[in-house]
Amino acid sequence: MEKLPHILLVDDDETTNFLNEHLLKRLNVTDQVQVAHDGRAALELLTRLPPYSPALLLLDVSMPGMDGIEFLEAYMALPQAQQEATVIIMLTTSMDAADLVRINELPIAGLVSKPLNREKVNTLLQLHFQRHLPQE
Repeated sequence: MEKLPHILLVDDDETTNFLNEHLLKRLNVTDQVQVAHDGRAALELLTRLPPYSPALLLLDVSMPGMDGIEFLEAYMALPQAQQEATVIIMLTTSMDAADLVRINELPIAGLVSKPLNREKVNTLLQLHFQRHLPQE
C-alpha cells in the first residue's frame, strides 16, 4: 500500500495522540505524523510558510481552548486548494444534537467514534484514499 505523506492529529489527550500515532505507523499508513494539542496550534501549523497540507487530519471534537468545531470554522478561511488537499475526519466519544447540526455545515469528510482501530483506519483509507491495509 502506498503510504499517506502526512497525517495531522489534533487532540488535547496525550495518550490518544500516542496511541493513534503508534497505530498509524504500525499499520504503515504513514511515516509522518504531526501532533497539535488544540485547534489553535493546528491552525498555526497549517498557516506556516510554506503551507502545511496533511493528506489526513484527525480532529477531536471536544478540546479546551479552540475546539474541533471552532477550528473548522476558522479552517474554512484557508485557501481552497489547501482545504481540498486534506481529508478531515472528526473523532469523538459522544456528540450532542446541537454539535451534530453544526458539523453538517462544516468541511469534514466523516465522523468516527474513538478509539481508532485497524478496521476504522482501513475503512477511512478505502473511502477517502482508495487504499487498503494488507491482510494480517
